Amino acid sequence: MSGLLALLDDVAAIAKVAAASVDDVIGQAAKAGAKAAGAVIDDAAVTPKYVHGFEAKRELPIVGRIALGSIRNKLLVLLPAGLALSAFAPWAITPLLMLGGAYLCFEGAEKVLHVFWPGKSHGPGAEDKGGDPAHLEEEKIRGAIKTDFILSAEIMTIALAAIPESSFAMEAATLAVVAIGITAVVYGGVALIVKADDVGLLMAKSGRFRATRVTGRAIVRGMPGFLTALTAVGTAAMLWVGGSIVIHGMEVLGMNEPGHMIEAAAAALGHAVPSATGAVEWSTKAALDGVFGLFLGALLVPLANKVIVPVWKKFR
Repeated sequence: MSGLLALLDDVAAIAKVAAASVDDVIGQAAKAGAKAAGAVIDDAAVTPKYVHGFEAKRELPIVGRIALGSIRNKLLVLLPAGLALSAFAPWAITPLLMLGGAYLCFEGAEKVLHVFWPGKSHGPGAEDKGGDPAHLEEEKIRGAIKTDFILSAEIMTIALAAIPESSFAMEAATLAVVAIGITAVVYGGVALIVKADDVGLLMAKSGRFRATRVTGRAIVRGMPGFLTALTAVGTAAMLWVGGSIVIHGMEVLGMNEPGHMIEAAAAALGHAVPSATGAVEWSTKAALDGVFGLFLGALLVPLANKVIVPVWKKFR
């Protein structure tokens, strides 16, 4: 009997350790996912464009196939690559993180420039060529998965850098939770966004109560503005996160001046508002990180369009 009790006690202790490990993984995954906010919001803002122009019945299947491709990108390619970097070349994480941050700045600056000089279309869905709908759908899905790979690489690299030093198994589990959780959040949100106008139209036409019909009409009228606002928030988040990543990487590499200047300006403004010092410091730092990101991205736009893209096309 005493042996059975000892065994049960050991099982209970193992269960507690396992539960604590799960809590640690979920906690680290939540923190790491929060660090990738800019790329996540941009992913959610970009993807609805890929279902534009298709029949309503094809929207959710397209989103589902893109989500499946995103999971493959993260779990089968990027997760092993991230773990290999962490194990064999941890020194490369900061430069790769800065490269991803610079890409976020480039994407954000390109979108800002497009607002002021809209003559040239950028990004997915810029032009819809006629032809077989099934072939067009396949092309759109492949393009979306390629774009997702870039955004997913940024997300996974940011998440990897945010994970505190831990065991190989803990890093793998945390990255897997980040991959699955962020994919579910992004593409679940995308599914809601692309079907919101259909739901609103159904409510407006078939609602039994006046409040239901009014709400449906409000959803239909509000979706274009919501998508515009989502794009603006995604752009601002890209510039903020990208700028802060590059600045932090510069500090790691010994170039401290930009970061110190921003922190000094944020501290000065924070002290000027004693009742909300923390909020003012944080918002000021985020805004200045975003301005830095916009400036860096604006420098990268002509470099990418005039040099990198032509060279890539030539050698591809």
